[in-house]
Amino acid sequence: MKLRTVSVVLATAFLVAGTAAILARAESMKSSTGGTPWKITGELEESCSCDAACPCWFGNKPTKTTCSGNAVVFITKGSYGKVPLDGLAVAQVVQSPEGKSMMESMGSWNLNYIYIDQKANPEQRKALEAISTQVFPPAASPDKSKIQYAAITRKIEGKEHSVSVGSYLTFSAHLMESPLGGAPKISNPMIPDPVHKEYSQGTTTHQAYDDGAKWDFSNSNYMYNQFTVTNKDYEEIAAKMEHSGMGGMEKK
Repeated sequence: MKLRTVSVVLATAFLVAGTAAILARAESMKSSTGGTPWKITGELEESCSCDAACPCWFGNKPTKTTCSGNAVVFITKGSYGKVPLDGLAVAQVVQSPEGKSMMESMGSWNLNYIYIDQKANPEQRKALEAISTQVFPPAASPDKSKIQYAAITRKIEGKEHSVSVGSYLTFSAHLMESPLGGAPKISNPMIPDPVHKEYSQGTTTHQAYDDGAKWDFSNSNYMYNQFTVTNKDYEEIAAKMEHSGMGGMEKK
């Protein structure tokens, strides 16, 4: 009974910590989006330093000293109010503190850098910045966070996906192949995020980053997903967390 109680407490603690991202996004939305409706359909390209599959999404510690990684969103079709976002991209690069899981250290990560597609016009840049406050967790203090503009590109050759963000980030990766056919899929991880509601699992061939931090890894975690999300999806999750009492627990 004691072991079961401890397990439940730990699981709840991890969920509360992860919920901070959703609640923070909801608060950010009120101030930065002004209630503007938005919708994006696109593809997620994500890699990190962990061995696949990344345990951080389930409240566990990274497989290396830190989880150093990125999430790049390529928008196929999208809008922010009346501002079209088709063909644009936005990326986030983060790193967790040494020896801590992403969830338990939410808000105190080593860095949280947002990269906005440099081909976006001024209106589109503001729209992507506003959307990024919901799609990406505000996981680091202001002095360790920044927004900048860069060319964000992707090249697909056969099964290999190659992504670059300016001169800062490059990675190439491919999906795993299950003996039963297709790529392994993960659904409903512990961090409640609509873009990551389900994703296919793969491994990197190589990834490198140099901007505020520096890393270089091979054969590490890779995640891919096709999605459609809206501002309502994030509002509904935040409301559910508040209603369940998680919001109150987080604010104490």
